[in-house]
Amino acid sequence: MRIVFMGTPDFAVPSLQALLRSDDHVVGVVTQPDRPKGRGQMLVPPPVKVIAEQAGIPVVQPLKMRTPDFLEILAGWKPDLIAVAAFGRILHAPILNLPPLGCVNVHGSLLPKYRGAAPIQWALINGETETGITTMQMDEGMDTGPILLQAKIPILPDDTTSTLAPRLAKLGGELLMQTIAGLKAGTIRPIPQDHSQATLAPILKKEDGEIQWTMSATALVNRIRGLSPWPGAYTFHGADRWMIWKAVAVQEPTTGQPGTVLAVTKQSIKVATGDGVLELHELQIANSKRMTVGQYLAGHRLSVGERLGAGA
Repeated sequence: MRIVFMGTPDFAVPSLQALLRSDDHVVGVVTQPDRPKGRGQMLVPPPVKVIAEQAGIPVVQPLKMRTPDFLEILAGWKPDLIAVAAFGRILHAPILNLPPLGCVNVHGSLLPKYRGAAPIQWALINGETETGITTMQMDEGMDTGPILLQAKIPILPDDTTSTLAPRLAKLGGELLMQTIAGLKAGTIRPIPQDHSQATLAPILKKEDGEIQWTMSATALVNRIRGLSPWPGAYTFHGADRWMIWKAVAVQEPTTGQPGTVLAVTKQSIKVATGDGVLELHELQIANSKRMTVGQYLAGHRLSVGERLGAGA
């Protein structure tokens, strides 16, 4: 079978690698353009491009998906199927209708829950204890096509996006191969999604990382987990911005105003929230590395009664 693969970030790599190990022929890869990164703003290729070039697979990086030149390249590859994983672009009808077996997407949630660009992050933010991978037959909507296969995995109490995403990516590659095998054998029957059960997982922005101390301690812990590593959860101590990387919710009553520092020890900083106490364990300040609370307090002063947050 001739397959075109579309994907961009690390999440997509295991799916491409699984295809490259299979008996099918990956005839081309489509990925996002190289992006500037770091202080020097050097152009960096997407992870999928790196893998494809190492394997000697032709790569295209269209700025727009509707140009005649791109569609001509795609048609020239004569794909039987287009496999998609975290590509980052909506596909329109001329692409969706091109391969005889259609376009199959590897999505990082149990659809119809968490449609959109950040399903892993929002599952953590919302305190889910289970998630998974869905392969779906793509249509012109945002993750609205019929479900082909699904596989579940537990979300561990200490999971962050950094730890959960690689497990889901690996599962995605495995489920993609099962899906392709089923499509070849004619054993998979697409199941329409129940749109009434759909929830959204919109793309995250930097400002989504600011901690709102009026939220509950449990909700804040989940938010810190979901926002790690990007955009990161942060608060302010005066003019200094603190990135909060690790915290624990403590279910104890507090009369302190949300954001008030309740206790300071070498192990933790306790802060009042809208419900319960958030115990900070690891943080990072500007121009510094991630550190424990003890390491921070070795060079900085913090007193009980101080308030955290913008304008505090």
